[in-house]
Amino acid sequence: MKVKRTYNLSDSTVRRVRELAGEYRVSETQDGVVEKAVERLYHEERARQEAEAWTAAAHDPEFQAEMAAVARDFEDRDTWPA
Repeated sequence: MKVKRTYNLSDSTVRRVRELAGEYRVSETQDGVVEKAVERLYHEERARQEAEAWTAAAHDPEFQAEMAAVARDFEDRDTWPA
């Protein structure tokens, strides 16, 4: 389903969207260019936040202790799963 929205964009952004669709054929439509750009930015931001979470976990003693316990559980493959 498509939803019609109106955004106020700078002239240079509009030119770039047109150029990406027309000259570079990034997408068949200008809407497609915007959708691809937003999807890419969304995934980049999710990856950045995930990286931050893993960095914080690396410095979290409670998380580290839990991961060490999980690793110990996996070391004895004859008894796992119980």
